[in-house]
Amino acid sequence: MTTITTRTVEYPADGLAMIGHLALPAGVDRRPAVLLGPEGMGLSDVERRRADALAELGYIALAFDLHGGRYLSAPQQMLARCMPLLADPDRMRGIGHAALDVLRIEPRTDPDRIAAVGYGTGGAVGLELGRDGVDLCAIGTVNGLTTGRPGEAARIHCPVWAGVGSEDPIMSPVQRDAFTAEMQDAGVDWRLTVYGGALHAFHHPPVDHPTVPGVGYHPQHAQRAWRDVVDLLAECLPVTEDPGP
Repeated sequence: MTTITTRTVEYPADGLAMIGHLALPAGVDRRPAVLLGPEGMGLSDVERRRADALAELGYIALAFDLHGGRYLSAPQQMLARCMPLLADPDRMRGIGHAALDVLRIEPRTDPDRIAAVGYGTGGAVGLELGRDGVDLCAIGTVNGLTTGRPGEAARIHCPVWAGVGSEDPIMSPVQRDAFTAEMQDAGVDWRLTVYGGALHAFHHPPVDHPTVPGVGYHPQHAQRAWRDVVDLLAECLPVTEDPGP
């Protein structure tokens, strides 16, 4: 396990002052980087720990913000913000581009080796960056199997991996089929992993506030989904050590 450093980064997006979490491995060399998006409630310690874990693996990782430093624990409040956002690809792209700019200007980021990994709304943001033609090495989305505007998925030029619970009522089989049809029709290199018996947000540890129906933690599949994310990055964005002078 490598020593890491972390810091808070502030940047504007969607008319808000966003507060992200940047994690860096030890050293001074340039490294591949991961843009990490949170579930609809917003950035929490769950995503911060994931960014830290990626830094321990050797990646520069930025867990980005969705709601201007707020965590929306009330389901009605979260839906009131996220549903219009998910219906507006341009707003999602704006949030993604703003965070991506922060990640790219970090001196240790290799700007040609960046992946986007996200959960729920954060995964949808990553997909919209791909549909906007951003040069990414990989896109991973868990619980965020959204479809885009007609024809724009053809702009995705990297592998896409998606994970979903078989019993997720939000990402239903109809939604899954629409997503995979969009990827297939666009000629994207895509994969879908369905985790048997899992609900929506199965990867997220239990929270001490109300949630929308259909949400439930599945610890075994949560570990499997994390391994699948790490495997995606190892395949498409391998970390190579700086050989030094």
